[in-house]
Amino acid sequence: MSTAGAGKGLEGIVAANSGICWIDGDAGVLAYRGIDIHELAVNSNFEETTYLLWNGILPNELALREFTARLALSRSLDARIVDMLRTFPTTATPMEVLRTAVSALSFYDADEKDNSHDANVRKSYNITSQMAMLVAIYDRLRKGLEIIPPDRSLNHAANFLWMLNGVKPSETAVRTMDMALVLHADHELNASTFAARVIAATLSDVHSAITGAIGALKGPLHGGANEGVMRLLLTIDKLDADPVEYVRNMLAAKQKISGFGHRVYKTEDPRATHLREMSKQLGYDSGEPKWYEMSRAIELYINADKKLNANVDFYSASTYATLGIDIDLYTPIFAISRIAGWTAHVIEQLDDNRLIRPRAEYIGPAYPAHWVPMEERG
Repeated sequence: MSTAGAGKGLEGIVAANSGICWIDGDAGVLAYRGIDIHELAVNSNFEETTYLLWNGILPNELALREFTARLALSRSLDARIVDMLRTFPTTATPMEVLRTAVSALSFYDADEKDNSHDANVRKSYNITSQMAMLVAIYDRLRKGLEIIPPDRSLNHAANFLWMLNGVKPSETAVRTMDMALVLHADHELNASTFAARVIAATLSDVHSAITGAIGALKGPLHGGANEGVMRLLLTIDKLDADPVEYVRNMLAAKQKISGFGHRVYKTEDPRATHLREMSKQLGYDSGEPKWYEMSRAIELYINADKKLNANVDFYSASTYATLGIDIDLYTPIFAISRIAGWTAHVIEQLDDNRLIRPRAEYIGPAYPAHWVPMEERG
């Protein structure tokens, strides 16, 4: 028995209609609601981009001001969530904590059992603001530091850095983080977004869908590649090795280099274009360009030798490192950004829902196979 042939890992299979994100992998195009990511990276911010993803249009001045204020007002956590964060084992990773805490947020959301459009939008405001708070609060708790209350006068990126570090971030740091959030905000039906839509399609709740998305992002083949990049850079630095020679030896030993190649893009990942420049500018502005310079040397070598391009993860590593962010926070920051897209897709799915139930290409024993008595089995 066979269905129409499916690509392994659903490669090339169209699984949904969506008006949120468009990718042309051959041309290296990524667009949110039809607007090229290059325009958004240069001109927009996380709040405006999130509004665009949720509503399908750019906001006017009043709408953006109201949206930004509402997102800031959603920076609130029930005290019992914070108490729960204090009880997690010190061996827990930030992604494990985020996955578990986001699930628990539903206990204290007044709209938890309401799956209407308006309720899902209200939940999306809450969860978008709360996820950034969870990451910052847990990082401080695990370091024995005092929790920093949110500052509602700051934008989303600035408030996250403020709650994480306890000092008002520089304009360069805020702009860098804001652009990183815009670049990671959505990417069509990637593994975590597809997981969220599958869960939402069962008429489960927003928090369950986002918890599933976080679980998918946690995997090293999806969200963890930037951590792998930074660990490579740290190893090279510790050994005082030549980056190109070290990578050449890794490739000769058939070892994978994180941050290169992409399932969709056949040319440069358009997000990497901006992250490369951010990493360079931030590195030289801070007087610590070594992570960028090492990354650039590796990129040029692999591009020349293997014809592989850097993807979004490669330069996000050196960018976050220069901002002084711990390695195990890189993937949670990915989630803090991608929540904009996840919620947009969940809202879209539930607005015109049909249970997602694909078929499998059967490759087992031919039918009919038969049950055999125990004494006749080999």
